[in-house]
Amino acid sequence: MKVVLFCGGLGMRLKENDESLPKPLVKIGNTAILWHLMKYYAHFGHKDFILCLGYKADLIKQHFLNNNGLILNDFVLTNGGRNVELLDNDMNDWKITFVDTGTHSGIAQRLSAIRRHVEGEERFLANYSDSLTDLHLPDIIDFARKQDTVATLLCVRPNLTYHFVSTDDKGAVTDVTDIKGAKVRINGGYYVFRQEIFDYLKDGEELIPEAFHRLIKADQLSSYRYEGFYGPMDTFKDKQQLEELHARGQAPWEVWKKTLAAPRT
Repeated sequence: MKVVLFCGGLGMRLKENDESLPKPLVKIGNTAILWHLMKYYAHFGHKDFILCLGYKADLIKQHFLNNNGLILNDFVLTNGGRNVELLDNDMNDWKITFVDTGTHSGIAQRLSAIRRHVEGEERFLANYSDSLTDLHLPDIIDFARKQDTVATLLCVRPNLTYHFVSTDDKGAVTDVTDIKGAKVRINGGYYVFRQEIFDYLKDGEELIPEAFHRLIKADQLSSYRYEGFYGPMDTFKDKQQLEELHARGQAPWEVWKKTLAAPRT
């Protein structure tokens, strides 16, 4: 399946980070979160990517044009450094289509802009490019096929430290609940779409809520509930948490490093 990655946002909540970088190029370890995400999809055999560019699109293009694999892979230098032999190259069999979808476009507009690039695909994958997970990707794809709805989204528990506070009419607190223990789920930003998704998009509207409300009314939106690891990168604190996991060698999303997978039940 082709993978559509929305890479055009401003990343306003990451202001503590280098403002010269678009959000998808913010690094986790020594590589951009965008690479981590593409590596994840490629691990499951999905290596045909469409990048929906916007804010600082030139930097994302330069990132891939200038990346010859030296930073991401082992290599051998000989002849006084004049000869470089890559021992491996992650992107050798990747296809990446770069599409400028507008600096101020919304997700629905960006999706509409790449329609011709997914023509002929019965289904395709899409992602907000700002979160990581250890989800076994074939599971949500199989679920989407069984549901056979136009859109399927990953439904996860929020990775927040807030508490819900319930009060009576006089302001007295009646309950305090950890959000992680509450029966609340959020859209994880991992999608499986059928071609018909484009029929639900209208000019000047957004994917959420307008298009999704039409999908709900038509009973064409499904959610795949997942209880495993989900790490967003919405804020600088989120970035720090992902960095710490990576630095400790405990990055659950690096599924490509798990050579011995546990038997699935």
